[in-house]
Amino acid sequence: MKNCIFTVLALLFCTHWAAAQDDLLSLLGEEERTEYVTASFKTNRVINLHSLESTSKGVLDLKISHRFGFLSGGAYELFGLDNAMIRIGFDYGITDQLTVGIGRSSFEKTFDGFAKYKFLRQSTGKRNVPISLALLGTTAIKSQRWQDPNRENYFSSRLYYTVQLIAGRKFSEGLSLQVSPTLVHRNLVATQAEANDVYALGFAGRVKLTKRLAINAEYIYVLPDQLGPDYLNSFSIGFDIETGGHVFQLHFTNSTSMIEKGYIAETVGDWLDGDIHFGFNVSRVFTVAKKK
Repeated sequence: MKNCIFTVLALLFCTHWAAAQDDLLSLLGEEERTEYVTASFKTNRVINLHSLESTSKGVLDLKISHRFGFLSGGAYELFGLDNAMIRIGFDYGITDQLTVGIGRSSFEKTFDGFAKYKFLRQSTGKRNVPISLALLGTTAIKSQRWQDPNRENYFSSRLYYTVQLIAGRKFSEGLSLQVSPTLVHRNLVATQAEANDVYALGFAGRVKLTKRLAINAEYIYVLPDQLGPDYLNSFSIGFDIETGGHVFQLHFTNSTSMIEKGYIAETVGDWLDGDIHFGFNVSRVFTVAKKK
């Protein structure tokens, strides 16, 4: 009799333990079945354009961007090496989806700041989301001295704003594409023929060649009848090279400025005339606050 009771109790215990284990595995399985896509681009920039990527929470990303002069300057200017522009910036991850940053460019002595929030993440499995979406807002202040200090100048004339939606997808380990509808607002423009609000559409892609090498390209189409005849669409192409904690981006572009109001609305270089800058971006990340 005692053996029967012991056997029944053992069976009940095993049944309960097995059911509890199944419930636990089921809960774990739910977490595992939703997988978020990462590393669509190697950094949070393609070349000029912001990419889908965000800076991780607690990580500080030091960015040094450098542009030499136009190759069309020829041997006299050592094909652009005699001239250079630089931007130094700091991007910080408030959360894994929210990044903020500041920077200063030598070109037009401009200070800029931005906030980017990735509100939808591409994922597979239980939650199948085909694309990622991020919203970018930037502000820039041009601190160059006034061309005519004797006239009445306003501080508001130094301000520029950009709003951009970034939508993209990582199609495979080797291919990522994104599109960026953009609005640039300039409080002051050079002529009455130019619009204060400039609408544009950015396209960008990344092709991964090896584990540490990728080719990036971007093109920004500005809608017609917004800018003067001297301004052109921005086109850039380059390579990402990862070396440990650094990412080097070597590129060619017809845009002189390294912030939105410049490379979207004020590009003057013509690729066919050799008005191309060779440049590079260097990204170095530091973990400031470890995740709990």
